[in-house]
Amino acid sequence: MVKITYVEHDGERTTVDAQPGESMMKAAVSHGVAGIEAVCGGNCACGTCRIYVDDNWRAKLPSPGESESEMIDFCGDPDPRVRLSCQIAVSEDLDGMEVTLPESQQ
Repeated sequence: MVKITYVEHDGERTTVDAQPGESMMKAAVSHGVAGIEAVCGGNCACGTCRIYVDDNWRAKLPSPGESESEMIDFCGDPDPRVRLSCQIAVSEDLDGMEVTLPESQQ
């Protein structure tokens, strides 16, 4: 299992055990993480699963694909750390990762 901590805007922290291969969004939803709505079910079509990834973890992630980049632009989130958790597959390299949720998803 891979431990990932989701930090809400107010500082509330939820650490989950995620399965390698599942999306960070699915891991959050299945563990009841507040702030990850995932309205589109992980189809990269809504932007309600946004997370902020610090620079030290960004290097361990693949670059956003075209669909993800377009959805982030559509959401108008100016934070350079923003990613869609539905587009990030959990891997052993992410064990211990902490991500922050945007205030707008609280």
